[in-house]
Amino acid sequence: MTNTSKYDVVIVGSGISGAIVAYQLGLAGKKVLILESGPTVPADRSGYMETFYKANAKTPESPYPPATQGAVPSSANNPLGLPNPAGENIPRYTVLQVGAWQKKDQCYFDYPSQVEGIDGTSLNANFAFASSYERLGGGTTWHWLGTCLRLFPEDFKMKTLYGQGEDWPGGDAFYQSLVPFYETAAKEIGVSGDKAAMEKLYRQFYVNPEGIYGSDYNFPMPGIDQTLQDELYAGITDMTYEGNPVYVTPTPQGRNSRPDERRQCAGNTNCIPICPIQAKYDATVTLARAEQTDNVEIRYQHVACNIRLDDKQQVCGIDYLTYDQPNGIATGSGTAVAERYVLAAHAIETPKLLLMSNKNPGFENGVANSSDQVGRNLMDHVMYLGWGLAKDPIFPYRGPLSTSGIESLRDGAFRKDRSAYRIEIGNEGWQWAADDPGTTLADFVFGQNNSQLNGNSKNQQGEELRFNPQLPAFSKLFGKQLVNTLNGVYTRQLRLGYLIEQLPDPENRVQLSTTLKDNLGLPRPHVTYRLASDYERKAFVSAKELTTELFAKVGATEYTKDPGAPVFSGKPEELTATNFQYKDDKGVTHNFRFYGAGHIVGTYRMGDNKATSVLNSRQQSWDHDNLYMVGSGVFPTIATGNPTLTIAALAFQAAGHILEDLNS
Repeated sequence: MTNTSKYDVVIVGSGISGAIVAYQLGLAGKKVLILESGPTVPADRSGYMETFYKANAKTPESPYPPATQGAVPSSANNPLGLPNPAGENIPRYTVLQVGAWQKKDQCYFDYPSQVEGIDGTSLNANFAFASSYERLGGGTTWHWLGTCLRLFPEDFKMKTLYGQGEDWPGGDAFYQSLVPFYETAAKEIGVSGDKAAMEKLYRQFYVNPEGIYGSDYNFPMPGIDQTLQDELYAGITDMTYEGNPVYVTPTPQGRNSRPDERRQCAGNTNCIPICPIQAKYDATVTLARAEQTDNVEIRYQHVACNIRLDDKQQVCGIDYLTYDQPNGIATGSGTAVAERYVLAAHAIETPKLLLMSNKNPGFENGVANSSDQVGRNLMDHVMYLGWGLAKDPIFPYRGPLSTSGIESLRDGAFRKDRSAYRIEIGNEGWQWAADDPGTTLADFVFGQNNSQLNGNSKNQQGEELRFNPQLPAFSKLFGKQLVNTLNGVYTRQLRLGYLIEQLPDPENRVQLSTTLKDNLGLPRPHVTYRLASDYERKAFVSAKELTTELFAKVGATEYTKDPGAPVFSGKPEELTATNFQYKDDKGVTHNFRFYGAGHIVGTYRMGDNKATSVLNSRQQSWDHDNLYMVGSGVFPTIATGNPTLTIAALAFQAAGHILEDLNS
């Protein structure tokens, strides 16, 4: 059924970029229809909170539908009861599927078989992608951290400055064009930040020698209070690393430091997966504002499945399927028609939709894909984690998950040779690094040593790690002694996370599975993912070295665990998913495991050249000028900052271009 209502624009996806574009167009009086594959935004979040409380694993996706664990009876092969994506209408990739990446009845992505005859240092080894996303109203901002950093001008000209990666279209000029939209995005999100601290950082990297970072540069709210852990590192005043000073910067954040339309942050420390009081911004805020313009309509449980082209190669409609139950049959279908179309369905589902649309004459490889770049250059901030125990209590597990970082290492001449990174100072103890508080509790109750605190473990510097040397190894404690021991451990836990930039690699890509489908009969993503250069691997060695130096500076004991060598062959349950090795110039082989930052980037990038990109600098398809795409998929490189503020700024910029075109 073709819609009979007249729309100016149809948008696929209601995450932050789709919501912003809809809101801006709605304010301008344009009629907008949003097709959202997921369920409607609930009136309150208590149902999601209940699901989160009951989840065995508190993963980023654990509160949200469809259920990520306990969906089927657990078994030895499927201990968490992961659902079969073949039976779901809107399956998505979750972090629990990373370890099950070779189990096609548990993992949404279809991965290629591992390359034979490789070792841990091989650059052509295949890995599991380590980050996940949501398919529901408001998108992945339901479980984002809230970090709101701008990128630097240098991030936009990597190829020119360092001979690595790609330049963004226009380089410096593109950055300057984005500056006012950074300000608009910060206001929409309601960012809390410390202006003086960011000016110090911007001056270090010559963002603007005059100290001007926008016509109205400031944050809507004062910064969030820093933690005792932040203050511990802030005490380092005399350290440099590879020519850059090392200092702590309070992180601008999309959460209220003061009461406003939403409540003030109460420090629940479960920002990921869900803020229980919506002190943290999520895109449902903008989505509601869009609907209040009376010009924006959202249709939930409408799964876009094909893009139609007319004989002039313009988009003339988007086909969709509807469903009533998450595991039920399709209950309807139709075609949404408008003058302009916007794809805002994330860096996995957007290329999947483009590639599925392969029945149009002249575009048998998919819509907007004359360059064969759709789906290519999938990137993430691959993460290195380091963890330790502070000499004195610093009381983690309170406040937001991260309130500060070390941003002063995000650029320098070293980028010719290795990736840059920012360091996130984690405030959730060893929750991410070692599955605490459960692991340490079990160790001291059952006489185990998985935390390295209750046995004869030594760290990689040769230091004894037993927490209380007066107790025998593998102690089983109870009562006051157990409580005092746990309090002694939990109050001292430190965690650093290095967000390492990954270069674009055309062979890291999203394609369509030729064998696996979801419950609606749509092909599932076939994902190839590698660390195909030493550029990123050298940054892991740097991160490992710097972690040890930082912990020594603050008098902490390091507990970062060697993850062991990768296993590339054997039974599916025996294979490692993200382990790799790097052999340095001294002949030392390092074992690493990378984690995902949740920053899914690339797959329909902008560029100056139609032959090597999907979109022009207006985020407009080279092939079909009434088609636009927004979101992290447009990034030519992942750069050094968390992407959401840039995603939002780009969405505001794109909305302006679309309005220009509609009004022309």
